[in-house]
Amino acid sequence: MGITHLDSRGKARMVGIGDKNSTDRTAVATGVVRMRPDTLRLISDGAAPKGDVLAAARIAGIMAAKKAPELVPLCHNILINSIQVDVEPDESSSSVKIRATVSSHGKTGVEIEALTAVSVAAITVYDMLKAVDRGMVIHDVKLVEKKGGKSGHYLREIETAKE
Repeated sequence: MGITHLDSRGKARMVGIGDKNSTDRTAVATGVVRMRPDTLRLISDGAAPKGDVLAAARIAGIMAAKKAPELVPLCHNILINSIQVDVEPDESSSSVKIRATVSSHGKTGVEIEALTAVSVAAITVYDMLKAVDRGMVIHDVKLVEKKGGKSGHYLREIETAKE
């Protein structure tokens, strides 16, 4: 399969989707923000200096998914049916785990919207806690599942224990 976002001369172009069939489409992406245990405790205790970190990250992720075509140059503007962003602290890994599920009925997928939601939710966690922990690390942002469209169902196989 060739690179669809390049024309015959190698110049970027937006892929035409007019002839594609509309189908139900869903994408799920995940990511992690690792931090010091005392930073995670601020979240759990509701004592973060800037307020409710998890709620802010959820809202930021939802807003970001809706703005994906404005941020990613060749991303189509699509009608989104639903966006769910889950942001949960995980004491065992001293991290916040983020999961975004985006669905649509249309001619192109919603992977970019799900990945954008996770990325911006993670950046929001960082922003809200950077005053107390500049060493936080955002990692493992990835697509874990995609349904719908011509290419069908994709499910990431379980990787090493770091997931």
